[in-house]
This record gives sequence, C-alpha cells and structure tokens, in this order.
Amino acid sequence: MTRHEIALKKLRGGTVIPATPLTLNEKRQLDENGLKLLMNYYLNCGVGGIATAVHTTQFEIRKPEIALFEPVLRIVSEEIDKYEAKTGKVIVKVAGACGPVEQAVNEALIAKKYGYDAVLLSPGGLNHLSEEEMIERTKAVASVMPTIGFYLQSAVGGRVFSYNYWKEICSIPNVVAIKCASFNRYTTLDVVRAAATSERRDEITLYTGNDDNIVIDLLTKYKFDKDGAVVEKSFEGGLLGHWSVWTKRVVELFDMLKEEKEKPSISSDMLSLAAAVTDANSAFFDTAHGFAGCIAGLHYVLRRQGLMSNILCLNPNEGLSEGQAEEIERVYKAYPNLCDDEFIAENIELWKRDIFTEE
Repeated sequence: MTRHEIALKKLRGGTVIPATPLTLNEKRQLDENGLKLLMNYYLNCGVGGIATAVHTTQFEIRKPEIALFEPVLRIVSEEIDKYEAKTGKVIVKVAGACGPVEQAVNEALIAKKYGYDAVLLSPGGLNHLSEEEMIERTKAVASVMPTIGFYLQSAVGGRVFSYNYWKEICSIPNVVAIKCASFNRYTTLDVVRAAATSERRDEITLYTGNDDNIVIDLLTKYKFDKDGAVVEKSFEGGLLGHWSVWTKRVVELFDMLKEEKEKPSISSDMLSLAAAVTDANSAFFDTAHGFAGCIAGLHYVLRRQGLMSNILCLNPNEGLSEGQAEEIERVYKAYPNLCDDEFIAENIELWKRDIFTEE
C-alpha cells in the first residue's frame, strides 16, 4: 500500500486527531518554531492524525492580509513527514477547507499539493445556502480528494441539517468520514442513523467532535433497523480541538475506551470519567460565555505547560473571558488524572533541541 492508502486505512479504523492551534509571536505573526514544538508534542503523544487549518487554528489565517493558510499547511505537513521518516509510522494529515464552492475546492487542491490525506469540509458561514447547494459543494470537494463531512454546532456558525441531508452526504463517493460536532443528541442521532443505514456505511467512519459528550460518544454502539435487520454504527475516533491539550492522556484514555467498549457491560467509572472530561472542556471552551474564549482557553493550557509563549489570537478582540482562567485552574486541580504536565516537563527540552538542531 502507498503511504496515502495506509493513512486512509488508519482514518477508517478510527484514531485520535487533535485540531492544532496557531502559535504567534508578540506581534501576532506566525511563530514557526512554536508550531514545530506543538507538532513534536502531538506526534510524541502517539496521536494517529493531525488536523490543521481548522477552527482551532483560527479561520483568520485565510484573510489575504494575514495569508497563513498555505504556510501552516506546509509546516505541519513537513513536521509529520520528518516524524514518519524517523519512526516508520504513518500519521493521517487532515486539512480544513471552508467557504463557497470555489474557495473550498481551491483549499482542497492546496491541501493535496502538500500531501494531505483528507479535508474536513466546514459548513460555517454558509447558512444562506440550501441543503441541495451544500450537497453539491461537498460533491465538488470530494471530486478533488477524500472528504470528511462536518456537522458544526450553531453556537459557532453552524446550522441544523435534516436527516435526509446526511443521507445524501453519506451517498457521495469519496466522503470517507463525518465529524459530528452538533453538540446535540438528537442531531447526532441523525448523522449516526444516516451512516448506519447507508449503502456506504462500511466506507464512512464517524468521528466525534461533540466536546460535551466525548466519552459517551466513543463508548456507545448505536443500533437501527434497516429492512428488518439490525445495523450497528459507532464513533470510532475523535477530531477535536479539546484534544489539542492534555493530549498524552487523551491517547491513553482513547485506547482504554476502545477496550471498555467491547466489554459486556460498561463500568460506572466511565460515566464519572465522561462527566470529568465534559467539565474540563467547559472550562477550556468557555461555555459560560457562549464559547467566546474557546481558542484562548486552549492557548492558556498550552502556555501553562510551556508549549506556547503566549495566548494571543489573530483577532485582538479574542482572549480569555472573565473568570475563565480561574475555571481552568479549577479543573486542573479537580482532575489531575486527565492532565499530562509531567510528560511534557520530561520531554520539552528534547523537543526544542530537535527543532533547533534542524536549523
């Protein structure tokens, strides 16, 4: 198999895919070495994939006056290439694509140029388009490269789609996965049922993006009736901004959840774990203020661990909300089993030396 085929096989099997933040210097310009350090962290945590140029990376990278979309794709791809050459492992490269058809197709072509394996197609900012137009947009992007459908929650620019919409999305050749981040149990069921009853159900892998329900999504086996027979579908992996922090523990917990899912009965401890992860996410993502500080919250954790030099965003109006830092400190104290500060402290100087040695 080619490297790309191996990557798609890994994507199909389900894996841990953190959505990478953007590292900036004090002038709000790209900190290239900072981005390389973050990549070293994620890759050495044992993730199966990396997603970049997505919401966590800040959509402003696409603005002409900022023009960081292509540089970020290049740097992330090159760091993955170096890691693969050193370890022999294959890491799934996922790039975000957004905007109207022409923009989304062009971004997919750029991602393909830099060796990405799939694009995560965001519906954000397109609420004026009909479902039919959104389906045609997906077909156009999928004709360029493997595509991950995306159910984005309405609180950050998404919309509610019908069950029939997802049924049509599942029927599109080269749609290889769907990330469900609707933050809603009812709409999540629409996606899972559409995939489970699709003729392409074995070709579509479900990834949770439901930061409010990560653990339960990964533990649940969904069962539906199709023509008198029971069909089953599950979330096999996650593609999450939440997973850009405490990532070493994420990988360990993901492996544990896969084992737990196959047991005849699930331990009540898993319900407690689910609540803990959701509580931590609430602090990181600033749910108390409608997700206003969701990116800065992740930056805060990474700066606290020494992985980022500041918490700046491209938009100077984006930052921590009032009381958010205190909330993050609270969950740090409440759930020491979920954080990976010790792992970072033991390895960060080695990662830094690797970066500067390359230069």
